[in-house]
Amino acid sequence: MNDLILTAAQMRSAEEALIAAGTSVDELMQRAGRGAAEWVWRMSGGRAVTVLCGPGNNGGDGWVIAEVIRQRGGEVAVVMAAEPTTAAAKAARGLYQGQILSADAAPSGEVLVDCLFGTGLTRPLSDAHLALLQRLAARHEKLVAVDLPSGIKADLGQPLGPGLPPCDLTIALGAWKFAHFLMPAAASMGALSLVDIGLGDVAGAAQVITRPTCTEPGPQAHKYTRGLLGVIAGAMPGAALLAAKAAQGAGAGYVKLLGWPNAAASVPGDLVIDTLPLAKALSDKRLGALLVGPGLGRDNTASEKLAIALSEQVPTVLDADALVLLAPRLLTERVAPLIATPHEGELLALERAFDRDGTGGKVERALALATASSMVVVAKGADSVVAAPDGRIAMAHRPSSWLSTAGTGDVLAGTIASRLAAGANPFEAACQGVWLQGEAARLTPPPFTAGQLADAVRCAFASCL
Repeated sequence: MNDLILTAAQMRSAEEALIAAGTSVDELMQRAGRGAAEWVWRMSGGRAVTVLCGPGNNGGDGWVIAEVIRQRGGEVAVVMAAEPTTAAAKAARGLYQGQILSADAAPSGEVLVDCLFGTGLTRPLSDAHLALLQRLAARHEKLVAVDLPSGIKADLGQPLGPGLPPCDLTIALGAWKFAHFLMPAAASMGALSLVDIGLGDVAGAAQVITRPTCTEPGPQAHKYTRGLLGVIAGAMPGAALLAAKAAQGAGAGYVKLLGWPNAAASVPGDLVIDTLPLAKALSDKRLGALLVGPGLGRDNTASEKLAIALSEQVPTVLDADALVLLAPRLLTERVAPLIATPHEGELLALERAFDRDGTGGKVERALALATASSMVVVAKGADSVVAAPDGRIAMAHRPSSWLSTAGTGDVLAGTIASRLAAGANPFEAACQGVWLQGEAARLTPPPFTAGQLADAVRCAFASCL
């Protein structure tokens, strides 16, 4: 369960399945509240804690948290925003033996625990509840949200209204929700932790992108068995060089630059320029994957290079300019796998090209495009979504904001293409590339350039061995 991301409906179904198997709602609340209390206790260091409890089961979790802290000898008080309305929340309140304050109280302390509303909320907080949350947050050093910050739409990662205070820690209960990863909500959640409450597997659930397991080459390996990647250069060859540098660190045994526009230009000695005409160079049956798009340009020459690349049945990553030039007619005869890595503007261009309306959240849009185009889609950004045509979805934990610099998209494309050339299937290659880029960013002292990030891919890959 630690790797699954559930919608609100999937979470309800998973809880119902656990209840049907014999676990009571009260027991689930105890598991959730006790697990969350461990994190609150660590953060408070024994100093004063205030728990803000709403009327539903999220409020019930808060009553459990408060009682656990009280039993440990901590200083705790509950601000009751409303009387409990569910049977489990009423039972949890009955077990709490500590101080209860009215909504007009003004406690202060180290930690405020937000248990006002959870995953099921579909409307903005009332003015009274928002004012209460804001006032209490301002009187405490740290704010911890239980399951989700109150006022966040679980499936879309959108605030349901303005003015929500930022959190220092968000404790997911049972499973991750999409809002834990999607912007803009994810930016205000602080650190993330997860409490296991014993849920079973959930068919069709999205997954968290975790550290891949890579293996070192076998004793008889050579550069071609490790994967030959062709990086097609264009009008701005520096982007192709960045991608190629990242690809060298991500496991491919041989990285070639194809369609190089300037034979006189110097390149690193460990990169090979294939000077053959592009169509001839692409006839090499040893090619494990292609990357086309970084620095390609958008003129007729660029369009011709893209068409030639897509005519070859070689697994291919499409990035940058290739995504703007791509048209469905170019894929009519296409059988080999494709991975597309659009940012928001390129995602819009692809949606227009493949007659998608672009409605819904980022996850829905990425999945709709993947289904329409038969490509694995990496809708990249601060909340990257990987979507496969068969319906699989994956997301990564929030990466370093220092990735917001020119050229990091080229590094990501090269990293994904390298994993594809090395033999990973398209969905796995995309997920591995996203993780490796995020880890490379974590390992690189800020502020870093795209070139420094590309250099660090090697260390990120080494950590997976």
